[in-house]
Amino acid sequence: MMSFAIKLTANRDDALDLLQDTTLKVLDNQEKFVDNINFAGWVMTIMRNIFINNYHKVVRVQSIVDQNADLYNLNVPNDSISGSPDKIYQIQEVTRVVAGLSSELKIPFSLYLNGYKYHEIAEELDLPLGTVKSRIFFARKELQNTLKDYQYA
Repeated sequence: MMSFAIKLTANRDDALDLLQDTTLKVLDNQEKFVDNINFAGWVMTIMRNIFINNYHKVVRVQSIVDQNADLYNLNVPNDSISGSPDKIYQIQEVTRVVAGLSSELKIPFSLYLNGYKYHEIAEELDLPLGTVKSRIFFARKELQNTLKDYQYA
């Protein structure tokens, strides 16, 4: 289990914390374990889910879109936009444009903005990985075209 925790966290101390959290969760939920299921697989699934949930907690920050070589960099800290009416307006405009995307594009793109990896989005939405990647790509392109006036703002 420790090697899997290190593989997820790439840090021994974080891996130990993850292992401890997993142990507690396994003990709290031991009645949910079914005898004919692989115990190690069950524990690794719990560990992976704890890791993903902790990761999502860390990456939830105010996000804005900034064009850079046809890609968008997200996760700009809150203090970089405070006090600037232009930036606040731009964020509102980006939010409006994202809300206007079709559900087919908006849902995977929103999950991506919230820190989910492509494969996690594919699993969550029960879609092929290539479909998720193309939908996020097309959402970015639509944002890029709609927000081209803000490219150098």
